Amino acid sequence: MKRFFAALALASTSALAANVGVSVTVGEPGYRGRIDIVNFPPPQLLFPEPIIIEPVPVGVVRQPVYVYVPVTEAKQWRKYCKKYKACGQPVYFVQETWYKDVYVPEYGKVKKHKEKPDKPKKPKHE
Repeated sequence: MKRFFAALALASTSALAANVGVSVTVGEPGYRGRIDIVNFPPPQLLFPEPIIIEPVPVGVVRQPVYVYVPVTEAKQWRKYCKKYKACGQPVYFVQETWYKDVYVPEYGKVKKHKEKPDKPKKPKHE
């Protein structure tokens, strides 16, 4: 009976641990997913052509998205596209070195600039 309760306690503890979520945003270590390359230097890509898993309906034009994922996921994109909600879009995969050496530092500069509050202007006395 003691073994049963010990096993039950262990199972419930591991189930609780599995439900813990961690949020990682763009530019932070461990981030994987879509990135916005507007106003950034052109990315170095893993593959020269975009990958499209699901066909796009006739007459629909989808803009390509740029994604930073592990190379193993990029090579098996059919298996992982749902995870990133990008199965029906043209996807370009950026290289890890470009992401870490170019994108992250530039993203940090842009983010800091946006977070910096403007100094209040002094009212003009007439």
